[in-house]
Amino acid sequence: MFRLLGFLFTAGFIVFVAVAAAAGYVINETTKTLPAYEQLAKYEPKVLTRIHAGDGSLLAEYAEQRRLFVPINTVPEKVIQAFISAEDKNFYKHAGVDWTSVARAVIRRVEYKIKGINRNAGGASTITQQVAKNFLLTNAPTLERKLKEALLAQRIEASFSKGKILELYLNEIYFGLGAYGIAGASLSYFGKSLTQLDIAQMAYLAALPKAPSNYHPYKNTKRAIERRNWVVGRMLANGYISQEEHDAAIKKPLEVTVRPFGAQLFAAETFAEEVRREAVKLYGKEKLYGGGLSIRTTLDPKSQIFARQALTSGLIKYDRERGWRGAQTTVDITADWGAVLNKTKVPSDITPWQLAAVLEVTDEGASVGLRPKTLANGKLDTKRVTVKIPFELMKWARQALPKNQRGPPVEKPSEVLNPGDVIYVAPSRTKGEWHLVQMPEVEGALVAMNPHTGRVLALVGGFSYGRSQFDRAVQAMRQPGSAIKPFVYATALDNGYSPASVIVDEEISYKLPQGKIWKPRNYSKKYYGPSTLRTGIEQSRNVMTVRLADDMGIGKFKEMTERVGVYKKMPRVLAMALGAGETTLMNMVTAYSMFANGGKRINATLIDRIQDRYGRTVFRHDQRECIGCKAEKWENQAEPEFLDNREQIVNEYTAYQITSMLEGVVQRGTAKELKKLGKPVAGKTGTTNDEKDAWFIGYTPDLVVGVYVGYDKPRPMGKGSTGGGLAAPIVRQYMELALKGKPATPFRVPAGIQLIPINSKSGTRAAYGDENVILEAFKPGEEPPEKTILISGDAIPQSGEAAVIEGGLTTGTGGLY
Repeated sequence: MFRLLGFLFTAGFIVFVAVAAAAGYVINETTKTLPAYEQLAKYEPKVLTRIHAGDGSLLAEYAEQRRLFVPINTVPEKVIQAFISAEDKNFYKHAGVDWTSVARAVIRRVEYKIKGINRNAGGASTITQQVAKNFLLTNAPTLERKLKEALLAQRIEASFSKGKILELYLNEIYFGLGAYGIAGASLSYFGKSLTQLDIAQMAYLAALPKAPSNYHPYKNTKRAIERRNWVVGRMLANGYISQEEHDAAIKKPLEVTVRPFGAQLFAAETFAEEVRREAVKLYGKEKLYGGGLSIRTTLDPKSQIFARQALTSGLIKYDRERGWRGAQTTVDITADWGAVLNKTKVPSDITPWQLAAVLEVTDEGASVGLRPKTLANGKLDTKRVTVKIPFELMKWARQALPKNQRGPPVEKPSEVLNPGDVIYVAPSRTKGEWHLVQMPEVEGALVAMNPHTGRVLALVGGFSYGRSQFDRAVQAMRQPGSAIKPFVYATALDNGYSPASVIVDEEISYKLPQGKIWKPRNYSKKYYGPSTLRTGIEQSRNVMTVRLADDMGIGKFKEMTERVGVYKKMPRVLAMALGAGETTLMNMVTAYSMFANGGKRINATLIDRIQDRYGRTVFRHDQRECIGCKAEKWENQAEPEFLDNREQIVNEYTAYQITSMLEGVVQRGTAKELKKLGKPVAGKTGTTNDEKDAWFIGYTPDLVVGVYVGYDKPRPMGKGSTGGGLAAPIVRQYMELALKGKPATPFRVPAGIQLIPINSKSGTRAAYGDENVILEAFKPGEEPPEKTILISGDAIPQSGEAAVIEGGLTTGTGGLY
């Protein structure tokens, strides 16, 4: 018996030694192939880039992994306790591997096997093991991977503090809904920072890493609440919360809300996209989508909202005046029309407009069913909402006819709508009533800028970003028409002319290279005889402008437009003086800013500052030097001031003279619409041939606003669709809102400018008893003439600059206004 026991003991010992040796060998060999865990000390995860408006409001986020890095010392203790309760209750007790939990899991697995129970026995991985797996290993379900995981976990515990391990874990894990890391998850699920979370929300976030899709807040709401409540229960069992806190937390709904971004709230999607493009140019896609940049933009949220309101209302007004184009499509209202409407794509940024199906048409109006919503769980809302459109609110819908004509007045609703029509409707101010509306075909853009810094305060690139992502403010190349004329006149003022110089407004002809004759015409198709430069720009006279460009030389005008950035390379063509070339709205607004700021060069910008993930400023738009800004304490020294190092690219006297003349455009000329503001405003209208483009660029001493309206594929907008009639009212509406409550600041007059009374007809010094007397701005040493000096230029040139006119650039110059 003893011999048998001795044999068994010896055999067992040999087996034990052999197994131990084998295990030691396996561990030793596995250790040789372990990845370098030391790299965790240099952890720099991909972090999202955040774009903020000028007031700090979040505008947009860009990321491959929507993650915000947070140091562990900023994570609330209760949040940490929720994760420890859910994932690793012995985290502070073990050294990387929780052998008690491992043994428990093995016993449970054997028990399930014996009983034939097909159930997961539960994992025994600690938070440290999850860090090892997530950072250094794969998810392969093999014994080798589990062994490496355990070995790495112990080495990580020996090298890093518990706090550092938690920091790695909480910032790396995936939570679903595209969110990585605890801070990103808190924002994505609840729109809150970590310090704002309640116990129920902390517990739900702690429940997610196990299997985010299994506990989806909308698709698996019941399971999500059960798992959250289990975590709350573990927090109670571990002594982290009281019974009262437990009971209150498990009674709460999930309260998950998808966080809207400022780009949607401020209608600034186009602005955000332009910033994204610029950031990619500066730093590349990798840095933008993973570098954790913080980009502070120039956007003024209120200004952006005003801009969107002004542009869209102007486009809608024009479109209505062109008539009703009919229903979007039709739907079978005997079936579930709501399901069909729900599947119809609708731009997300046209609220409060809604898609609707006409259900009934009577003499009093129409009954329509609104497009039902998709619920948070992804299912279609079964509720069907119907509303009324009174006949009065659809009378505008006269049939749209070719060539911008309209049909006869609407006599009854059935002339406009039929049952089954799919249309857009908008709520009326009268409760319960809705308007018939339609998406305008015409497009446009608006840019608002600070003329002293180039900061773009608002940018709207079209009627709806959801319908078209094309940015008409920056990308659209359009003919500016007469909006280019201030640069013709500025060139003249820089070359010996004055606002009182007189040009003959009479018919003139120019020979084209092909032998054809070009005769520029005024918009009115009339001629007005000798007129001052001021009158020429106030009334937007084409013939005078061409004569002026011809007399001073088109090359000088070319140099001016290239210097201020209207064109990169302008053809030496007289038709360019009437805006026959193409440029962008952003270029024009930037160029006009140099009149408003006294002739200083500025560069348009949508970005104020960029900081890297560590808070270091890596880009700043404003490069002015600040004198006295670095003083450490106040010792009665002079106040800090910025050194103005901007380049003077337009003579400051010329800039003011143009501003004074453009004030006349508002007071007496083609932009009288802006007089309603009751504030000093200067500006210029622009209308191209056949009214294909309508422009207005206006400015006050501290704000420049530009608008153009036109079809994406240029076509006539109809007689009378001028810059003064279409674009100027949009600028006026915007300025009314943006300048509300601000003082009526006059334009700054440079020292040395002389304001001398002249006869506005003859351009001569005013005499006693003269009518039509105005104060004209003259440069130092410049005075009005005693008698009128005519600049005619009426010969047909055969050679020289004025003769170099390309036929393709003379189109669109007979109706410029």
